[in-house]
Amino acid sequence: MSESAISKLGIVGAGQMGAGIAQVAAERGLAVVLVDRDEDIAAKGKAKIAAVLSKLVDKGKLSAEKREAQLGLIVPAGSYAALSDCDFLIEAATENQDLKQKIFGHMDDAAKPGAILATNTSSISITLLASKTRRPEQVIGMHFMNPVPLMQLCEIIRGLQTSDATYQATLQLGRSLGKELVTARDVPGFIVNRILIPMLNEACFALAEGLGTAEDIDKGVKLGLNHPLGPLQLADLIGLDTVLAIAEVLHRELGDDKYRPAPILRSHVAAGWLGRKSGRGFYKY
Repeated sequence: MSESAISKLGIVGAGQMGAGIAQVAAERGLAVVLVDRDEDIAAKGKAKIAAVLSKLVDKGKLSAEKREAQLGLIVPAGSYAALSDCDFLIEAATENQDLKQKIFGHMDDAAKPGAILATNTSSISITLLASKTRRPEQVIGMHFMNPVPLMQLCEIIRGLQTSDATYQATLQLGRSLGKELVTARDVPGFIVNRILIPMLNEACFALAEGLGTAEDIDKGVKLGLNHPLGPLQLADLIGLDTVLAIAEVLHRELGDDKYRPAPILRSHVAAGWLGRKSGRGFYKY
């Protein structure tokens, strides 16, 4: 499939990542079907995009006409059947292996022959997800960074079965969305999270050991390493449940105790202190 053949994008998951991908695709003129388990949830995802675009209009960075045109390209839906005429599908659900496998089965059933199935997973095996479909050669990883409209990077991950044609079409789509691309092996965590998650996890250990307060740990990293956010602030932004899920995948799949999730991370998730999205994590919001 060539870049010119991709005119309609299907996105499963209307949360922060799925809505972000939909926003970027619409900005680039692609028609988008935004699917979630209920059409009302998908509509809420579109409404969040509308709110973001309205702020850009207010700041003079986007015209009202372009806002309406972009929103007109996004169609919310509550059924996988709505994906039947999409050329390229991206799963952007919660980082849960069982859930993603189930979604891939539904996408495989709904998608037309030749359509590519991609996952936005940040840690789960592409090869495993591909094996749950009847088109494993047309399955690939396309890991966008959060927040999608602002972050330049997208990791492309080939599964063992991914064809060259699927890989090339995905590279072309990524570039058409204005992203800088890197290609990673299908190893847990890929490039970014293989390096990032152990750093965030180590910050959790440091906090639990009293090495410093959350504020001092974050300030030390920001000013000492020139990072825009401290590790505990970043973990809160990502979502502590997501950080824990990725750490568990790294620990389980790579079998090295250096990836063992910090107990304080587990306890925060157990308490429902998931970060910004819940109003409390390592900080209160």
